[in-house]
Amino acid sequence: MTISEPATRHTTLQEADAEANRQLTTLDGWRKFAAGPPSPPLLLTAAELAKLSPTERALYDDDRLDHHARMLVVATSFVEKTVVCGRRLVLLNRHAISARRGLMVSGLPGTGKTSAITQLGLAHELLDRARHPNVTDRIPVLYITVPPAATARMIAAEFARFLGLPVRGRSNMTDIIEAVVGVCTDTRTGLVLVDEIHNVSQVTRAGAEVSDTLKYFSERIPATFVYAGINLDTSELLTGTRGAQIAGRFTLVPTRPFPYGDEWKGLVATMEKTLLLHDHPPGSLVKLDRYLHKRADGMIGALSHAIRGAAIDAILSGTERVTKAGLDAIPLDHAAESSAPLHAKAYRC
Repeated sequence: MTISEPATRHTTLQEADAEANRQLTTLDGWRKFAAGPPSPPLLLTAAELAKLSPTERALYDDDRLDHHARMLVVATSFVEKTVVCGRRLVLLNRHAISARRGLMVSGLPGTGKTSAITQLGLAHELLDRARHPNVTDRIPVLYITVPPAATARMIAAEFARFLGLPVRGRSNMTDIIEAVVGVCTDTRTGLVLVDEIHNVSQVTRAGAEVSDTLKYFSERIPATFVYAGINLDTSELLTGTRGAQIAGRFTLVPTRPFPYGDEWKGLVATMEKTLLLHDHPPGSLVKLDRYLHKRADGMIGALSHAIRGAAIDAILSGTERVTKAGLDAIPLDHAAESSAPLHAKAYRC
């Protein structure tokens, strides 16, 4: 790496703003996700660091901060199971005319549900691109999240928003649905991912209408539908007649906190290998895997947040290493914090 290279890695402010506005719930954002994360910056030697100007060093550090801020997706057994089950259903539904079967991914917050379904979507997207190279008018995957207190119109609008279809105040439900179905059919959408589905309650009129709208979409769009949400097996999504229909058509893949064992140790080791710090002793994080399991309560989301947060602090403070004290200083979610010892809860910001 040359001395001037850190500056060349940075985008303009306009490009940075555009990057921040890309979301998975838009086609542009999904395609950006499917393209993969940028290559991590190279870790410079002490001699190379000494040659950097203050501005170049700041840009170099900013690149490393950005690297650690990105959520690392690890191919856990749960992710692999979700991808296998999803791919199986896509194949089984390939020639189905009606009553296509779907997938429900359920579990506690922070157990990797969104990561699992987006990895399934990514696998489907990349396979479709490989089968149809140089074809740009296909939209193999559609991804939406269910807003709180959603109405049927809001759900239809979320489908339209992903596809970039205009939704005007005067547009009625039929117009929105027909436009969405037409585009999805023409662009060969084969997988529809619906996240935060626990926001749908069958015991309310609005929730029942949302459920009916999703069912209608699943009947009109020749695709496999995948739902992800919190504790779906005991949620109001599966209550009543409509809930019974969903339960009868959807396969449930549960997720849970990781037990302390080989897979957890592997998760910690994998995350440690991604650290770009100048004074971090290799393997020192692996030695803390039992502590990390207790601290994160077996939740992969909390584990990732703690390690990435401690790495960011290590760069900002200049210590350039992740330590137990540094991990202790990172505030986690309330569930993980509630299981932490009282002495470890103080002085976190």
